[in-house]
Amino acid sequence: MKGIQLDLISEDKLDAMTSMEKVRLILDEVRNGKILILEKGLTPNEQTKLIELTMTEIAPDEFSGIEIESYPVKQNDNLLNKLLGKTTLKTRLTVIGPAAQLKTIKKSRDLISALVSP
Repeated sequence: MKGIQLDLISEDKLDAMTSMEKVRLILDEVRNGKILILEKGLTPNEQTKLIELTMTEIAPDEFSGIEIESYPVKQNDNLLNKLLGKTTLKTRLTVIGPAAQLKTIKKSRDLISALVSP
């Protein structure tokens, strides 16, 4: 069957993996043309590692890289953190796919709109 494969990966599965396992899984699946939707996003360090590894694997006419979009949710907004001006941000719902197939059209605080092409 022809088409575009979307894989939705649960927070539970991601939590059971090391950072490097997550990065490798994402990169391998996207290289195979899949678009991934992560219930729980990556940490800033994991995103950095994913981008670094992606840059080393880009090859003309073979792999053009990844497109990644996510939106943050505020966490740990207790009184002490507010007084100190600290808020911890983590991402939720992240969409990752081959750059040649996935284009972000619009992104806001609570909406990611993307165009997927074969």
